[in-house]
Amino acid sequence: MQTPLESFIDHKADTGMQCGSYSIDIPPLKEGQQYRFHFDAVACVGCRCCEVACNEQNNNPADIKWRRVGEMEGGEFPAFTQLLNSMSCNHCIDPECLKGCPTNSYIKIDKTGIVVHDDDTCIGCQYCTWNCPYGVPVFHEERNIVTKCHMCHERLDEGQSPACVQACPAGAIEIEVVNVEEWLARDIDEQANMPFLPDARITNSTTRYTLPDNLPKDMKEVDEHILKPAHKEIPLVFMTVLTQISLGGFLALFLGDFMSLFGFEHTNWIMALIVMLPAAIGLPLSALHLGRPFLAMTAMKNIKTSWLSREALALGLFSGLMSLVVVLYFFELPQFLRLFVEIVTLVAGLYGIYAQSMIYRIKARPSWDRVTTNYKFFGVAYVGVFLLAFMSSLSNIHEAIIPLTTMGMLGAVAQLFFSYEDIRTLDAKENAYQLQRTKRLLNENFAKVKKVRFLTLLAGGIVLPLFSLVLVSGSLYGFAAFILFIATITALVSELADRFLFYTTVVPLGMAGGFFVGKQR
Repeated sequence: MQTPLESFIDHKADTGMQCGSYSIDIPPLKEGQQYRFHFDAVACVGCRCCEVACNEQNNNPADIKWRRVGEMEGGEFPAFTQLLNSMSCNHCIDPECLKGCPTNSYIKIDKTGIVVHDDDTCIGCQYCTWNCPYGVPVFHEERNIVTKCHMCHERLDEGQSPACVQACPAGAIEIEVVNVEEWLARDIDEQANMPFLPDARITNSTTRYTLPDNLPKDMKEVDEHILKPAHKEIPLVFMTVLTQISLGGFLALFLGDFMSLFGFEHTNWIMALIVMLPAAIGLPLSALHLGRPFLAMTAMKNIKTSWLSREALALGLFSGLMSLVVVLYFFELPQFLRLFVEIVTLVAGLYGIYAQSMIYRIKARPSWDRVTTNYKFFGVAYVGVFLLAFMSSLSNIHEAIIPLTTMGMLGAVAQLFFSYEDIRTLDAKENAYQLQRTKRLLNENFAKVKKVRFLTLLAGGIVLPLFSLVLVSGSLYGFAAFILFIATITALVSELADRFLFYTTVVPLGMAGGFFVGKQR
């Protein structure tokens, strides 16, 4: 008696049956058309053959998945519905990965519309893994670069279907031709969206979905009970905070130099050096975030569309110009020349921190994509003002201590308000699912860090500086300097804690039910 497997093999031999689709039978592309995937959720049986075939075809380890199967469910037995989604790159019409990549490592092939990744130029910054609302690009730790689906375009060129299409036993994945204008004008809103996926209009995704009729209203992601922190991004925690501190310190330095025109005491080269040091330390730290740090300088290639390229150029210029200011102070060159260079330096720094904040204003990560991100990035500058107040006390420029300390306290109060608004607006209705999960991470996983953040902000930004003002008014300058030093360190700890929370509590958009998604960040 035959086993079921032997019976199936014989049936295949007798009927010539093949699993999947081994060749593409589609018309040649015309102008205005491109290739796309079609996924039939009615036909999909959840076998994950597509995942396995993709990994085998592209020699990826098990935890790197270019195609992933997500699971959703709804209804009650016996009227229970399971919905599956097999998704790889959607080869979007306006891909966010391409726009954001600082090294121009993404290419949308004009002839086919396929979005491919140039591995050789990738520096492994992983910015595209943040930008893509579908979480498609994935960091390959063995290769130190990001990789993604390319629709097996080499196979398409030979008239063969991609590995996932070929492997699907139910024929649930197909390659189609789409007219871009018609798709955007007529069909995208109805045919490119499915439950728990980001809006297709964010990137003008091209994937077409066939869904079951009358889906239950109570559909949910099968992994919604899983909530884990995001990557810590420690090098970026320090880099962003330190460069923002330098901006605040340099602003205070410029104001002091300008006020010396009216008879106040001069700032000096040691002050200029000290406010430069945080950025000089912080910028190289950012290279530790990269998979290929020796290619860090190529991050400036895409000034046209990438905020990361703009940040790298502007903050590199800011740091270099601050070094020039130190030289101008040291050699006591004419003050008008120094003030001119300081103005240019300040503009570069302001734009650099703005570009830095805009890196995170991405729709794929709702807790970052809020105006409070911009405010809080600039708000860190108050720590730099305290730093210069401390240096003024060491340099015996006593008349500058009170205005600088007061200015720093006002900045700390503003930062306290921005931080309060940042938490309050997590209750916004748009993207409520992701924002509420961010709120849970803050209150459940990182409650102690959150508490430390606010206590140190109050202590380092308000209480200790106020005490130092009392000491200054009593001419106890040595004690005031010590208190200002403690306040500056405490405020630094507060901002580092807040930036740590910024990275670890973000909950991105993405596909639903991705139990086995792998190393997507």
